[in-house]
Amino acid sequence: MVILQRLETVLVRLVEAVLVLLLAGMVAMVFANVVLRYGFNSGINISEEMSRYFFVWLTFTGAILAFRDHSHVGVETVVRLFGPRGRLVCVIATNAIILLCAVVLFWGTWKQHAINASMTAPVVGLSMIWVFGVTYVTGAAIALMAGIRLALALTGRVSAAEMARITGEYEPEETRK
Repeated sequence: MVILQRLETVLVRLVEAVLVLLLAGMVAMVFANVVLRYGFNSGINISEEMSRYFFVWLTFTGAILAFRDHSHVGVETVVRLFGPRGRLVCVIATNAIILLCAVVLFWGTWKQHAINASMTAPVVGLSMIWVFGVTYVTGAAIALMAGIRLALALTGRVSAAEMARITGEYEPEETRK
């Protein structure tokens, strides 16, 4: 179990580093292009297109961390009205639906792979699978997390702390200090 927690920590740090690099790249490209355009009447051709692609990657990669931290939109006020058994049913239902959606996202990317791989970006010339292929990672990561959560819920191994996180009844560590 300790090995899995360390692996999760390493993976989360890796995803956070990717997010930082993507955001820094976007800022640098847009800033440089603005300075060049208004200061020197020129610009970097690829910066507009690549910053747009970085934004796509940033959004889909950020969705992985948001799902991990239960930060997506939820209806916690309704779930709080239920007792422990009702909450468990909600956890099972939502994770089953999320698992299905993540699998459909991955499968849809798989079905579109040949089309996206054959198209190229107009300025950069990059295969579009490098842009839309991020949904492979997002779909797989969210499916894995939802599958684990679903398995834990079905086997009755959801801790009280995890249930509190799901229902929004926890106090983040930062505010307790």
